[in-house]
Amino acid sequence: MDQVGKDSFNNRLDGAAARVAALLELMLRETPLKGEIARPERLISAMRHGVLNGGKRIRPFLVLETARLLGAPEDAALRVAASLECIHCYSLIHDDLPAMDDDDLRRGQPTVHVAFDEATAILAGDGLLTLAFDILSAPETALPDTTRLALVNQLARAAGVGGMVGGQALDLQAERVAPDEAGIVRLQAMKTGALLRYACAAGAIAAQADAESLARMTRFGEIVGLAFQLADDLLDVTSDAATLGKAAGKDAGRGKGTLVSLHGVDVARQRLDGLVEEATLLMQPYGAAAGTLVEAAGFIANRDR
Repeated sequence: MDQVGKDSFNNRLDGAAARVAALLELMLRETPLKGEIARPERLISAMRHGVLNGGKRIRPFLVLETARLLGAPEDAALRVAASLECIHCYSLIHDDLPAMDDDDLRRGQPTVHVAFDEATAILAGDGLLTLAFDILSAPETALPDTTRLALVNQLARAAGVGGMVGGQALDLQAERVAPDEAGIVRLQAMKTGALLRYACAAGAIAAQADAESLARMTRFGEIVGLAFQLADDLLDVTSDAATLGKAAGKDAGRGKGTLVSLHGVDVARQRLDGLVEEATLLMQPYGAAAGTLVEAAGFIANRDR
């Protein structure tokens, strides 16, 4: 990608992040929504700290771009994207807790339990998890009821015991018993890949796309998920905390097996190139209209933080 292409892609990425952040800020006002009783100020502040602290917002970007490609309503897609970002940020808040990864830094800022306290951090994560389904199921997400139900159901499965949460459980287990390569791939497909797969599938569901397009976008999301985690593992061994905005070298320090530790940096980079190539081939039927998604796959594979 030339510099003009990079600038254009980054502008789209930043623009999507800003739109998602604006909606989340609106949803996290102190004024109670209809049906709520009150919103405790400290809890809302902690939730805002956890979700309005920057970041590339790759997952909502994939929702928006997939939805745009397949013709989903823009306003509804934005709400789907915001709900997914709530799930992602809740998981980061909980992952950072002392009982889990015990991190003090996230996106260059104090983690929620450091900025507030552990109990408030747990509740902030719980609040964002619940808010995600509030946003998705509300009438303001102007999609047919059956479509909203499918989005809710698939997000629950991507985020739950058979997806992200189950992957985190496997990740904790991996600190005690190192998994083999198949185990590492399964763990990463659940902990990291499930939400990225959902991001791409959700755009197709919101667009009420045909089965072939849904399958193609779901597979694209799986590939992007693999690339994201592989790039993350590479950064863990090749970057530093100042660049990442979080602790580096965590996996090696805990003796966790990764594909990078198994096969080395060069092989991992070759695999990343292969994943980007596969993602590009999947988007060929959509022609130039899928260019941003192709660029997104390359961005995810080659990012530096």
